[in-house]
Amino acid sequence: MLARAVLLRLADSPGIQRFVRRRGMSAGFARRFVAGETLEETAAAVRALNERGITATVDYLGENVTSRQEAAESAACYCRILDFLDAQRLDSNVSLKLTQLGLDLSDDLACENLRTILERAEQYGNFVRIDMEGSRYTQRTLDLFYRLWPDHKNVGVVIQAYLYRSAADVERLIADSVRVRLCKGAYSEPREVAFQSKRDVDQNFVRLARELLSRGRWPALATHDERMIQAAIAHARAEAIDASRFEFQMLYGIRRERQQGLVREGWRMRVYVPFGTQWYAYMMRRLAERPANLWFVLKNLLRR
Repeated sequence: MLARAVLLRLADSPGIQRFVRRRGMSAGFARRFVAGETLEETAAAVRALNERGITATVDYLGENVTSRQEAAESAACYCRILDFLDAQRLDSNVSLKLTQLGLDLSDDLACENLRTILERAEQYGNFVRIDMEGSRYTQRTLDLFYRLWPDHKNVGVVIQAYLYRSAADVERLIADSVRVRLCKGAYSEPREVAFQSKRDVDQNFVRLARELLSRGRWPALATHDERMIQAAIAHARAEAIDASRFEFQMLYGIRRERQQGLVREGWRMRVYVPFGTQWYAYMMRRLAERPANLWFVLKNLLRR
């Protein structure tokens, strides 16, 4: 837990970020978690996944923009991504963060930028997932989602199992037939709002996964934890839930053999494929989830 806390703190360090970004992508270690800095590099990664029977969700990295212009540029980039995915006939949807669309500046600004993206996605019959950020954004994210939900059904949300409130949120989303991605959560949260022990988070993940599998609309179970995967499979088999009714999701570059193994076993698999120049904070959160990967990073840095 100490290593995780330190890595999450480093994710917010501008000085460390500058140091790592000067070396990171060129050193190669960031490419374990990030497809590249350009859309063309990302297309190659998505195509390789598709050829192996795996679908994707493309994420243009970035968050907490500080100007309306940056927010508009992010929205425009997502529209270009959707155009590109359709033109290249890639089997991928998109994921995004509302702070990248201006949520820190204005709920209305983020809402209008998201509406623009949803309308573009609708032209192609594509889907948009709203990523969940830190707990101070949870209610605002759900409120903004519900503003657009009556007119746009091609959008879903993420629920984080480590938050106490998530059981109630899942119940409402199931009742409204919303597509939910369930994950454990990757931010450092206080004990007032979140479970602190891995055991409690795991137990809550399994409870929520079972509810989503039994009653949800095409839920996505985002986990690399084999115990969580096996718990979901056991529940699906016990309740005769067909593999076409849900999917597993994993992050790009993590447990690649297991991703392929699940496909061979007949389960649906989608991989979250991030790209862009703003990869540092994303990478550090991935390391915090599995600090053992830190040695891999340090070896690459020391080669420079």
